[in-house]
Amino acid sequence: MRRNNAEQIGQLIRNYLRQESLESPLNERRLIGAWEEVVGAMVASYTRDLYIRNQTLYVSLSSAALRQELMMGRELLVRNLNRHVGAQVITNIVFR
Repeated sequence: MRRNNAEQIGQLIRNYLRQESLESPLNERRLIGAWEEVVGAMVASYTRDLYIRNQTLYVSLSSAALRQELMMGRELLVRNLNRHVGAQVITNIVFR
């Protein structure tokens, strides 16, 4: 007996998360978790706090020189973080 309306389990889970409005918070956690992998351990060691609000990633840094350097490459960093997660999670980064 063959079923024609079979769906893949991954698609069913994505549909459920989207329906229950859990997809965005999950992607936000993934993005924050990927910060060290995307920017590297050295940059991550100067990071004190990360959080996302209204599609903006807020990053607290302990180095003013690093803050200036990251501000110049902000657009590339946004693209790399979103690509790593596989979704459009953030549109901007604010360095503090």
